[in-house]
Amino acid sequence: MIDNNPIKLAVAWLVPAVGAAIFVTIQCFSFLNGYVSSGGTMEAMTFGPAALWGVSIFYGAWVVPPLLALARTRATDWAMLVLGGLLFTMSTLAGVSDGLRDGGHLVGLELLAVTLPGMVALVMSWRHIRSN
Repeated sequence: MIDNNPIKLAVAWLVPAVGAAIFVTIQCFSFLNGYVSSGGTMEAMTFGPAALWGVSIFYGAWVVPPLLALARTRATDWAMLVLGGLLFTMSTLAGVSDGLRDGGHLVGLELLAVTLPGMVALVMSWRHIRSN
């Protein structure tokens, strides 16, 4: 029997959201550590206003799937699955490519913090939709 508790589904989507925030924080600190240990000879990353807005909107969008899980309608269930799947896929691809560029430890962190809980949330969402 499949549990249709929307609170559990919302929490399942919050876990990869928190994982994405942890990943990007550790990624920033890893870059900063590399920059400092190189004595400032490494090229610094600079972001324009559009890039900062894009990153903020992307990571802010992670809060939408848990909210959609609480709405309890068929349309919001599908929106949760599609938006959550898109965020999960984009985070995984971006995190793995960034990890390959910046260090293998970031690939492992991405897979553990975002990909694994994201897959669990996707499976729970799909089962939730199929059971209704």
